[in-house]
Amino acid sequence: MRGVESRNKNLRSGYTTGACAAAAAKAATLFLMRNSECGMRNAGTIEHVEIPFPDGSRIQFKVQSSKFKREGSRSVAEATVIKDAGDDPDVTHGAEIVATVQSSEFGVQSAVCPEIMIKGGKGVGSVTKPGLAVPMGEAAINPVPRKMIREAVREAILEFGVPPIKTFEGRLRSVLGEKKPNSEFRIPNLEVTISVPAGEELAKKTLNHRLGIIGGISILGTTGIVRPVSAEAWTATITASMDVAQAMGHSVVVLSSGRTSEKAHMRKFHFPDESYVMMGDYIEFALVAAKQHGFREIHLCAQWAKMVKTAMSMPQTHVRHGALDVKKAMEFLKSMAHSAEGMDREFNTAREMYEYIHSQMKKNAGGIFTTVCQAAKRYCEEITEGLPVSTHLVSYEGIIVAESE
Repeated sequence: MRGVESRNKNLRSGYTTGACAAAAAKAATLFLMRNSECGMRNAGTIEHVEIPFPDGSRIQFKVQSSKFKREGSRSVAEATVIKDAGDDPDVTHGAEIVATVQSSEFGVQSAVCPEIMIKGGKGVGSVTKPGLAVPMGEAAINPVPRKMIREAVREAILEFGVPPIKTFEGRLRSVLGEKKPNSEFRIPNLEVTISVPAGEELAKKTLNHRLGIIGGISILGTTGIVRPVSAEAWTATITASMDVAQAMGHSVVVLSSGRTSEKAHMRKFHFPDESYVMMGDYIEFALVAAKQHGFREIHLCAQWAKMVKTAMSMPQTHVRHGALDVKKAMEFLKSMAHSAEGMDREFNTAREMYEYIHSQMKKNAGGIFTTVCQAAKRYCEEITEGLPVSTHLVSYEGIIVAESE
């Protein structure tokens, strides 16, 4: 499996957990049929499989391992694909994605195409709160990955001569060529279980618990491709978090730039856990999404550099969009309030500026900090078109030191 070329220069793209699950499911299905009464016996291992992607492209995956066994009258096959997230800092990079395929106890044999039941195994979370793309009580395997898994499994089946169904006839005729369907060929309905052995531990590094996904990670992806350091993962998480907050009936949402800021707000206000949304650096996106979700009020909490950037009307606060220009920040503060007068010394970093204001200008520090919060509030409310936003400045020690009035 090789990463695809990224839109970010010199960074390698990877594949989603959904794509890896689909590849493992196809490999397991092929191995099942090669080793069971449906195909050849004692077939060798499967080293690679190719699966279709939502955009119509096809990608080949390396199969890490494959196994076959019998459980009573049923045949069971298992295949593993290693998640490759490319150069994206994805917590699931390197994780084993395992698919187990077996004949199901439900339904009857089909000569056309079997029904495919998809389940979550060890390390795949279960949905316990409303608002997500998957209903409560089901495994956290999103709709696009489910579709990719079904398509990949059906391809494996068709390679053994089962007549194509209309949905896949055009695409999969190339797999069968001119091969005539075997009318005597029968495939039982199949049960596909996706597992991630390390999923429970990996989930602790995600926001799954807040979304109501317990017991493991989610099987995600809308394109099958992971773009390194892209906005897609962040914005999808922001939207999903707001979907859950809305479904839980909360009218106020709290946007935070990081965990320290979030914890500071939690200690002071004690809002319901679902109300908190980690926005990272995507301030404008999060504010627009909050308005679209119909929340009555927004709280925004951030530390000094990000709050100053927000006050200076910067919709993206990540350093890659430009570190805070300290000189411009000082000019901005002086233009906003006389309380910043006298600060003519030079600062190398935003933190150095904050520490000086906090420790050396105790008389005026509160006024300067509040001025920044007020300016940030005005910018945010321009984006939300008047929907109330309260801003909260958090110190580097994790304490709210100023708020908008």
